[in-house]
Amino acid sequence: MENRPQWGTRSGFILAAIGSAVGLGNIWRFPAVAYENGGGAFFIPYLFALLTAGIPLLILEFTIGHKYRGSSPLSFARMNKKWEWLGWWQVAVSFVISTYYAAIIAWSGSYAFFSFGEKWGKDSEGFLFGSYLKLADKAGDVGGIVPGVFWPMVLVWGITFFVLLKGIKKGIEVANKIMIPTLVVLFMVIVVRALTLDGAAQGLDAFFKPNWDTIADPKVWVAAYGQIFFSLSIGFAIMITYSSYLPKKTDLTNSAFITGFANSGFELLAGIGVFAALGFMAQQAGVPVSEVVAGGVGLAFVVFPQIISEFPAFNGLFGFLFFTCLVLAGLTSLISIVETFVAGVQEKFKVSRTKAVLVGGGLSSLFSILIATKGGLYFLDSADYFINQFGVALAGLVEVVAVAWVMKELKNLQKHTNEISDVMVGTWWRICLGVITPIVLGYMMVQNIITNIKENYGGYPTGFLLYTGWGVAIGAIVLGFVFAAIKWDKDISVSSKGVSQ
Repeated sequence: MENRPQWGTRSGFILAAIGSAVGLGNIWRFPAVAYENGGGAFFIPYLFALLTAGIPLLILEFTIGHKYRGSSPLSFARMNKKWEWLGWWQVAVSFVISTYYAAIIAWSGSYAFFSFGEKWGKDSEGFLFGSYLKLADKAGDVGGIVPGVFWPMVLVWGITFFVLLKGIKKGIEVANKIMIPTLVVLFMVIVVRALTLDGAAQGLDAFFKPNWDTIADPKVWVAAYGQIFFSLSIGFAIMITYSSYLPKKTDLTNSAFITGFANSGFELLAGIGVFAALGFMAQQAGVPVSEVVAGGVGLAFVVFPQIISEFPAFNGLFGFLFFTCLVLAGLTSLISIVETFVAGVQEKFKVSRTKAVLVGGGLSSLFSILIATKGGLYFLDSADYFINQFGVALAGLVEVVAVAWVMKELKNLQKHTNEISDVMVGTWWRICLGVITPIVLGYMMVQNIITNIKENYGGYPTGFLLYTGWGVAIGAIVLGFVFAAIKWDKDISVSSKGVSQ
């Protein structure tokens, strides 16, 4: 086995994997997706998706990283040199996501302090887009840098660099051992408080009440698979990279089940907390819960400030706790995202970890300045949509098809994971990855392409989407081939035979 850094403990790895999976989307995406796709009935396709795609894909990526002992590009190169570009594509996707993820964490940090005194006033929407983001009039206008976003983002990058420079065991592992328990405790406090608010039962009823008619709708099942796929950090190099730091003897399947169910458990907790709070807001406004449901940026930075302002007591404290949770969830994910290209650069060019962090992270932080401008939200929105739909999801589809059908590596990977795991994987695992996942992801991709050809995402001008959306997604693929064409340092063994298995 190569002299490769390792996690100090298996629990450290699992916490880091959970930290990567539990991100902003768990809190602001899942509750709305579940509500819009059948409420309580949605949990059936959601659980099915977790068991047939989420956990099987986690096992696959854990096994690839553990077996081939490398970053995503090196692992794919060792599996088959012709597929190294896929690893670099995934790394490029992570790079793009890191540039705007840091900005959202910066917003969350700012709002944690805005909570004291409720700086957003009576018009939280006007405050967000006007006073805070100083949003430009139209997409494509950059405008100047917004100091209120820029300086908190500098702090976010500073924390990220500090953790990554400390390394795997003393940096990422220690950070997650502090941040994840803190996140869970703080979020539990918020959920308990939300459940005691007037109208909480009304909100929970809206969230859990099943609409059984939706079970027959293919779009609901696709939404369930999409939620599982996007929330587990699969398809963009993270889990392959993290698992490459595992000791030789590690239970991979158990680790995948723990990570998958922990992530889903947090999503359920988020749904309970969010809808209890939305029920309170609906009752205060005298409207049905359906009229106050929101997701994404709108939920976090428009609706929740309104809810916090309505709290009967300790408004500032609970606002601070909520946005601190967003910061913690975001930071653990950002650290894992940046680690993918730090590892790739370090191995490809045989440079020190410090240099890889400063070069890789430094480039990302420079690009992120664009998101700290007055037009930043437009760039963020477009890049986020296209890099997720035609980066993360498409790269995941190509990965399973390449491994299962082109390289025909599933049996070899199955043998590897079964040799070191308590829970055996067999024919069902191969069917999930070779048949079910490609069909669902393929259907998702076709529908996404048709939708985006018919109408421009977000109503943005075509010219704007060509370079902020389509251009970014296609550019990530091109970068994959460019980096794969560069020769590895002579001291790096790209042959799988040089890897102790």
